[in-house]
Amino acid sequence: MDARTYPAKETPKSRRTRARILDAAMRLFAEVGYHAATNAMIADAANLTRGAMLYHFASREELVEAAVAYIEVERARLFEQAASPPGPGVDAAEHAIDAYWSLLHEIPFVAFAELEAAARTDQMLRERLAGAQAAFDRLQVGDRFLALAQAGADPRFQTSRDLGRFLLEGLAKGALMYDEAARRDRLLTVVKRAVRVLNRKGDVQELWPE
Repeated sequence: MDARTYPAKETPKSRRTRARILDAAMRLFAEVGYHAATNAMIADAANLTRGAMLYHFASREELVEAAVAYIEVERARLFEQAASPPGPGVDAAEHAIDAYWSLLHEIPFVAFAELEAAARTDQMLRERLAGAQAAFDRLQVGDRFLALAQAGADPRFQTSRDLGRFLLEGLAKGALMYDEAARRDRLLTVVKRAVRVLNRKGDVQELWPE
Protein backbone atom coordinates (compact mmCIF):
# COMPACT_ATOMS: atom_id res chain seq x y z
CA MET A 1 0.00 0.00 0.00
CA ASP A 2 1.37 3.42 -0.92
CA ALA A 3 2.37 5.48 2.09
CA ARG A 4 -0.07 8.19 1.02
CA THR A 5 -3.03 5.97 0.20
CA TYR A 6 -5.22 4.88 3.11
CA PRO A 7 -8.66 3.31 3.52
CA ALA A 8 -11.57 5.55 2.53
CA LYS A 9 -12.91 5.61 6.09
CA GLU A 10 -9.88 7.60 7.21
CA THR A 11 -10.28 11.35 7.37
CA PRO A 12 -7.96 13.99 5.87
CA LYS A 13 -6.87 14.84 9.42
CA SER A 14 -6.01 11.20 10.07
CA ARG A 15 -3.97 11.02 6.86
CA ARG A 16 -2.09 14.19 7.82
CA THR A 17 -1.34 12.75 11.25
CA ARG A 18 -0.06 9.52 9.74
CA ALA A 19 2.15 11.46 7.34
CA ARG A 20 3.52 13.47 10.27
CA ILE A 21 4.37 10.28 12.14
CA LEU A 22 6.04 8.74 9.11
CA ASP A 23 8.03 11.88 8.39
CA ALA A 24 9.23 11.93 12.01
CA ALA A 25 10.19 8.25 11.75
CA MET A 26 12.14 8.86 8.53
CA ARG A 27 14.05 11.79 10.02
CA LEU A 28 14.87 9.94 13.23
CA PHE A 29 16.03 6.85 11.35
CA ALA A 30 18.45 9.15 9.49
CA GLU A 31 19.54 11.14 12.53
CA VAL A 32 19.81 8.64 15.39
CA GLY A 33 19.43 5.23 13.70
CA TYR A 34 16.70 2.64 13.35
CA HIS A 35 17.07 0.96 16.74
CA ALA A 36 17.52 4.19 18.70
CA ALA A 37 14.41 5.68 17.09
CA THR A 38 11.88 3.98 19.35
CA ASN A 39 8.15 4.31 18.84
CA ALA A 40 8.00 6.57 21.90
CA MET A 41 10.67 8.86 20.45
CA ILE A 42 8.87 8.97 17.10
CA ALA A 43 5.57 9.83 18.81
CA ASP A 44 7.28 12.65 20.70
CA ALA A 45 8.87 14.01 17.51
CA ALA A 46 5.44 13.99 15.85
CA ASN A 47 3.97 15.87 18.85
CA LEU A 48 1.70 12.97 19.76
CA THR A 49 1.16 10.86 22.84
CA ARG A 50 2.18 7.22 22.62
CA GLY A 51 -1.49 6.28 22.80
CA ALA A 52 -2.37 8.58 19.92
CA MET A 53 0.32 7.03 17.76
CA LEU A 54 -0.88 3.55 18.63
CA TYR A 55 -4.25 4.51 17.20
CA HIS A 56 -2.58 4.92 13.80
CA PHE A 57 0.08 2.20 14.11
CA ALA A 58 -0.76 -0.55 16.55
CA SER A 59 2.68 -2.20 16.35
CA ARG A 60 6.28 -1.60 15.40
CA GLU A 61 5.74 -3.83 12.38
CA GLU A 62 2.88 -1.68 11.08
CA LEU A 63 4.90 1.49 11.59
CA VAL A 64 7.97 0.07 9.85
CA GLU A 65 5.98 -1.20 6.86
CA ALA A 66 4.33 2.20 6.37
CA ALA A 67 7.61 4.05 6.97
CA VAL A 68 9.41 2.01 4.29
CA ALA A 69 6.68 2.90 1.78
CA TYR A 70 6.77 6.56 2.82
CA ILE A 71 10.55 6.76 2.49
CA GLU A 72 10.38 5.10 -0.91
CA VAL A 73 7.85 7.69 -2.11
CA GLU A 74 10.17 10.46 -0.90
CA ARG A 75 13.21 8.90 -2.58
CA ALA A 76 11.31 8.59 -5.86
CA ARG A 77 10.18 12.21 -5.60
CA LEU A 78 13.73 13.44 -5.11
CA PHE A 79 14.95 11.24 -7.95
CA GLU A 80 12.36 12.74 -10.28
CA GLN A 81 13.47 16.24 -9.31
CA ALA A 82 17.12 15.36 -9.97
CA ALA A 83 16.47 13.68 -13.31
CA SER A 84 16.97 16.79 -15.40
CA PRO A 85 19.15 16.69 -18.52
CA PRO A 86 22.69 18.06 -18.22
CA GLY A 87 23.46 21.52 -19.51
CA PRO A 88 25.29 22.21 -22.77
CA GLY A 89 28.79 20.80 -22.79
CA VAL A 90 28.27 18.79 -19.58
CA ASP A 91 29.13 15.10 -19.73
CA ALA A 92 25.92 13.14 -19.08
CA ALA A 93 27.61 10.37 -17.06
CA GLU A 94 29.43 12.84 -14.83
CA HIS A 95 26.20 14.80 -14.38
CA ALA A 96 24.41 11.59 -13.32
CA ILE A 97 27.16 10.75 -10.84
CA ASP A 98 27.08 14.24 -9.31
CA ALA A 99 23.28 14.12 -9.10
CA TYR A 100 23.23 10.71 -7.41
CA TRP A 101 26.03 11.66 -5.01
CA SER A 102 23.96 14.65 -3.93
CA LEU A 103 20.84 12.51 -3.51
CA LEU A 104 22.66 10.06 -1.25
CA HIS A 105 22.99 12.82 1.35
CA GLU A 106 19.29 13.71 1.41
CA ILE A 107 17.31 12.53 4.46
CA PRO A 108 15.18 9.89 2.66
CA PHE A 109 18.30 8.27 1.18
CA VAL A 110 20.19 8.39 4.48
CA ALA A 111 17.19 6.90 6.27
CA PHE A 112 16.88 4.07 3.74
CA ALA A 113 20.60 3.30 3.96
CA GLU A 114 20.21 3.07 7.74
CA LEU A 115 17.31 0.64 7.34
CA GLU A 116 19.36 -1.50 4.94
CA ALA A 117 22.21 -1.67 7.46
CA ALA A 118 19.88 -2.54 10.33
CA ALA A 119 18.09 -5.17 8.23
CA ARG A 120 21.19 -7.37 8.17
CA THR A 121 20.31 -8.62 11.66
CA ASP A 122 16.56 -7.86 11.72
CA GLN A 123 14.44 -10.31 9.76
CA MET A 124 11.21 -8.32 10.09
CA LEU A 125 12.85 -5.24 8.67
CA ARG A 126 14.64 -7.23 5.97
CA GLU A 127 11.35 -8.71 4.76
CA ARG A 128 9.66 -5.32 4.61
CA LEU A 129 12.54 -3.73 2.74
CA ALA A 130 12.84 -6.35 0.01
CA GLY A 131 10.12 -5.03 -2.28
CA ALA A 132 11.23 -1.42 -1.98
CA GLN A 133 14.83 -2.38 -2.70
CA ALA A 134 13.87 -4.29 -5.84
CA ALA A 135 11.58 -1.54 -7.11
CA PHE A 136 14.17 1.17 -6.57
CA ASP A 137 16.92 -0.87 -8.21
CA ARG A 138 14.81 -1.55 -11.29
CA LEU A 139 12.67 1.56 -11.78
CA GLN A 140 14.57 4.41 -10.16
CA VAL A 141 18.30 3.74 -10.30
CA GLY A 142 17.86 1.41 -13.27
CA ASP A 143 15.76 3.21 -15.84
CA ARG A 144 16.11 6.77 -14.62
CA PHE A 145 19.81 6.74 -13.80
CA LEU A 146 20.46 5.06 -17.14
CA ALA A 147 18.51 7.78 -18.93
CA LEU A 148 20.21 10.49 -16.91
CA ALA A 149 23.61 9.13 -17.87
CA GLN A 150 22.45 8.77 -21.50
CA ALA A 151 23.91 5.27 -21.59
CA GLY A 152 22.78 2.28 -23.58
CA ALA A 153 21.15 -0.83 -22.19
CA ASP A 154 23.67 -3.55 -23.03
CA PRO A 155 25.63 -5.35 -20.27
CA ARG A 156 28.65 -3.05 -20.57
CA PHE A 157 26.58 0.09 -20.00
CA GLN A 158 24.63 -1.60 -17.21
CA THR A 159 27.91 -2.53 -15.56
CA SER A 160 29.15 1.06 -15.82
CA ARG A 161 25.94 2.23 -14.16
CA ASP A 162 26.19 -0.36 -11.39
CA LEU A 163 29.87 0.40 -10.83
CA GLY A 164 29.12 4.10 -10.43
CA ARG A 165 26.09 3.51 -8.26
CA PHE A 166 27.57 1.04 -5.79
CA LEU A 167 30.88 2.87 -5.46
CA LEU A 168 28.98 6.06 -4.65
CA GLU A 169 26.74 4.28 -2.15
CA GLY A 170 29.75 2.68 -0.48
CA LEU A 171 31.60 5.98 -0.35
CA ALA A 172 28.55 7.70 1.17
CA LYS A 173 28.44 5.06 3.92
CA GLY A 174 32.18 4.98 4.48
CA ALA A 175 34.16 6.77 7.15
CA LEU A 176 37.15 8.70 5.83
CA MET A 177 38.91 9.46 9.07
CA TYR A 178 41.54 11.89 7.77
CA ASP A 179 42.01 14.22 4.78
CA GLU A 180 38.35 13.61 4.00
CA ALA A 181 37.67 16.26 1.36
CA ALA A 182 40.75 15.51 -0.76
CA ARG A 183 40.30 11.72 -0.60
CA ARG A 184 36.60 12.01 -1.42
CA ASP A 185 37.27 14.27 -4.40
CA ARG A 186 39.95 11.92 -5.75
CA LEU A 187 37.61 8.95 -5.42
CA LEU A 188 34.76 10.75 -7.19
CA THR A 189 37.12 11.69 -10.02
CA VAL A 190 38.18 8.06 -10.43
CA VAL A 191 34.55 6.86 -10.36
CA LYS A 192 33.68 9.28 -13.16
CA ARG A 193 36.66 8.21 -15.22
CA ALA A 194 35.88 4.51 -14.69
CA VAL A 195 32.32 5.02 -15.93
CA ARG A 196 33.56 6.93 -18.96
CA VAL A 197 36.08 4.20 -19.78
CA LEU A 198 33.36 1.55 -19.67
CA ASN A 199 31.05 3.76 -21.73
CA ARG A 200 33.91 4.40 -24.20
CA LYS A 201 33.21 8.11 -24.08
CA GLY A 202 35.83 10.62 -25.12
CA ASP A 203 39.55 9.95 -24.96
CA VAL A 204 39.71 8.74 -21.34
CA GLN A 205 41.84 5.60 -21.15
CA GLU A 206 43.34 5.69 -17.67
CA LEU A 207 41.59 5.71 -14.31
CA TRP A 208 44.17 7.92 -12.62
CA PRO A 209 44.30 11.48 -14.00
CA GLU A 210 47.83 12.71 -14.56
